[in-house]
Amino acid sequence: MPINKQQIMPTDQPLDLVFRRVAISGQDQPQDIGVKGGKIAAIAPQIRCDAPEIDAGGRLAVPGFVDSHIHLDKACLLGRCGHNHGGLADAIATVAAMKRDFTEADVYERGARVIQKAIGKGTTRMRTHVEVDPRAGLRSFSAIKALKADYAWGLDLSICVFPQEGLTNDPGTEELLVTALQDGADLLGGCPYTDTDPAAQIERLFTLAQRFDVDLDFHLDFDLDPSWMHLDEVCRRTERQGWGGRVAIGHVTKLSMVPPDRLATIGQRLADTGVGLTVLPATDLYLMGRQESHARPRGLAPAHLLAEQGVRCSVATNNVLNPFTPFGDGSLLRMANLYANVAQCGPHEFEQCLDLVTTSPARLMRLDDYGIAIGNPADLIILDAATPGAALAEIAEPVIGFKRGRLSFERPPAQLNMSVARKPAGLLD
Repeated sequence: MPINKQQIMPTDQPLDLVFRRVAISGQDQPQDIGVKGGKIAAIAPQIRCDAPEIDAGGRLAVPGFVDSHIHLDKACLLGRCGHNHGGLADAIATVAAMKRDFTEADVYERGARVIQKAIGKGTTRMRTHVEVDPRAGLRSFSAIKALKADYAWGLDLSICVFPQEGLTNDPGTEELLVTALQDGADLLGGCPYTDTDPAAQIERLFTLAQRFDVDLDFHLDFDLDPSWMHLDEVCRRTERQGWGGRVAIGHVTKLSMVPPDRLATIGQRLADTGVGLTVLPATDLYLMGRQESHARPRGLAPAHLLAEQGVRCSVATNNVLNPFTPFGDGSLLRMANLYANVAQCGPHEFEQCLDLVTTSPARLMRLDDYGIAIGNPADLIILDAATPGAALAEIAEPVIGFKRGRLSFERPPAQLNMSVARKPAGLLD
């Protein structure tokens, strides 16, 4: 997460706020960051001004975590459904039956719960997938649109509408997707593996994306059989349509089952065509390999290895407290730490794993105003760590957060009671 050193300069200009002694990745000494009008106006070892100050004390600043793949519309459903710890098909069927009864108020309330947690854990940008079909109608989409507006003070929300249960086999779905795109959806998603004609779904979605000039984000190759992949067709379509840099694929757990030489070939193909990859550790680990009685495969695509080949990669949340993933607290730093554990990344790779929830998803989502640089929004999260590696390893607490220069959350440090006299009896020496 380096910044352009040419942008570092002292300033005497009037500022609204100054962060003192901030650790920034790529800098060998703490910096001051000056904010004016919601944007970063100055970065220097020492800024001279009379503005209000926040002393970071050498703690690390990041420009907020970026969640490139989450499902707000079906979050927090545990307790409403019988969860028998089934696989992917069972999870899809369970939510499909429930969403007929979703109301706008219900989706809004559950989505707000997750957004509030995410803001408090340091997320400043988010892409949510929203199911649009004859069962859900446009109710979930309308609720997410309201959330986007109501929580803009703390988080920029991008809405990706998609057909969870198929497109060519589900009459009326395409018309609803078109209506959502006309009504403000930011991009279009897909799920070929649930369609009776996956290739036709991919073709129709690329056609719609071109018609509305929007990016695409596919759920793809979500199983452990590497003998075939829809990835190839997505890459062909991306290349043919000139949509490089505008297509992402999520899950792609098949990539966990291919040998290094084939992985390298696939990685080169993704890099050349400009197709990005998002790994969803919590869901991928929870759902994959359930049919095995022992020696279960991990089912986690090696994002850090593909990133080294130039593939735009990210690690994201996916589902929270539902049949797909009965876990979740909105922490992308915890998700990056989980990924690093499962992928067996060493300390020399910890900063790269932090990149998978910050700068890398920002590139995947084409966020050209992201980062700690002069002129960008003053989205700053201070973590209770001095370096990116330490932040990843310790799942460092976000101490305070700002969105466009305004306070979005703060978390007071834990107060330890070191008095022997007040220790519980069992802890006395």
